[in-house]
Amino acid sequence: MSDVNQERRQFLTKGSALAAGIAIAPGMLLFDFAQARPAGEPASSAVRWGMLIDTTKCESGCDDCVTACRTENGWPEPKTATDVQWMRKVELKQVATGRHVNLPMMCQHCAEPPCVDVCPTGASFKRADGIVLVDKHRCIGCRYCMMACPYEARSFVHEPVLDHDSDMPRGQGTVESCTLCVNRVDRGEQPACVEACTKNGHRALVFGDLNDPNSEIYLRIRSVTSTQLRADLGLNPGISFVGL
Repeated sequence: MSDVNQERRQFLTKGSALAAGIAIAPGMLLFDFAQARPAGEPASSAVRWGMLIDTTKCESGCDDCVTACRTENGWPEPKTATDVQWMRKVELKQVATGRHVNLPMMCQHCAEPPCVDVCPTGASFKRADGIVLVDKHRCIGCRYCMMACPYEARSFVHEPVLDHDSDMPRGQGTVESCTLCVNRVDRGEQPACVEACTKNGHRALVFGDLNDPNSEIYLRIRSVTSTQLRADLGLNPGISFVGL
């Protein structure tokens, strides 16, 4: 091998190693959000984080969960339909009966996420514990993931981001979506939307480990009739709904 090629290989190897560990915010690495678990311990496939949303307890006009999400993650209040929305409230109406149902809508954290399948750079990825995320350093803004998502749960950042939470970095020209407040989850806390809903007495949102037979969400799902959105697609979302 020539000296030039040898130097080029060493340069690329060092560059790749540097990119893999580049910090995106103080105390946070590219794939390593701030975690309470022991350093170096990866997310475990023994855990499957999920949420149960009881639409019978979700009040029309209440947006406590949306406000909490926006405050926690630093996205601005949307002014148009194309603005960033990690979570939004949706009202469904059954034509035959006129029945109205309100529910929060966000990334469904699918076991088989189509956004990950179509991403050309690997920016969209799923952790071992089921949380689907976007690596801002790899996202090229192609928006294939937005087209692939059947829940319209992803948004594109059109404007410069001048101020954001260091735990949840944002950037112009990249795609965003609900992260289940992964930074809080890794510290052993509840997502901001769940915390706000519980604090205000609604308790429409239950979050936990779908694999833990002792968890509240595991027991609740087995005691009520719940539905996954577009279950026919076989994506196995981590979010289920009661009352649809």
